[in-house]
Amino acid sequence: MQEGEYDLRTGTGLIACPRCDALHVELELTSGETARCVRCGSVLAKPRAGAFGQLIALAFTSMVLMVGAVFFPFLEISRMGFGNATSLFGVALAFADGVLLPLVLAVLAMIVGLPVLRAFLMVYTLVPLAQGRQPYRHAAAAFRLSEQLRPWSMAEIFVIGTSVALVKVAGLASISLGPAFWAFCALIFVNVAARGFMCQTTIWDAIEDGGLPTDGREMVEGQA
Repeated sequence: MQEGEYDLRTGTGLIACPRCDALHVELELTSGETARCVRCGSVLAKPRAGAFGQLIALAFTSMVLMVGAVFFPFLEISRMGFGNATSLFGVALAFADGVLLPLVLAVLAMIVGLPVLRAFLMVYTLVPLAQGRQPYRHAAAAFRLSEQLRPWSMAEIFVIGTSVALVKVAGLASISLGPAFWAFCALIFVNVAARGFMCQTTIWDAIEDGGLPTDGREMVEGQA
């Protein structure tokens, strides 16, 4: 099938807007071009030169920051000459034997486990593509899982919630923010940068060009 040709029965050669479901004929874009939905204006594709390498670097940065955010001191609370500093890992150990253990594990999974898993899945998917090689065998499933887990990765929500709580506690004791807190803040900016560089359509096209089937579930509902 040549460029610009499509099949309505199978959907080959067509791309649907993830926001309004309008169908468009899929065309090859060069670096710097942008394809937008003619109905709602959502971005359908926006390839960038070197974007795969930049996404890999940002994924490794996310993993490094998350290690620091878990094991470095998160904050120190002092009052009347007495102080105590703790990390997320220390908090998890403190509640390891209590009834709050399931809640602690769920929180750690949302704010630590999922971001690290998504970063690993991105590296697994993009490393061979950035090198011009065929994708790994499970690259399509890995990238799809990474996109499905995105709404459940709550590092940003954790930072916002912690900031609100610290404002209320600040009147009762002196609080010093540790490097782990700033690592979480840096992680937010890294995630924003990764979303700016990412073009899901380009990644799916690269996976398909490598010979892997994508079974028609390329885009996660609600993603542009």
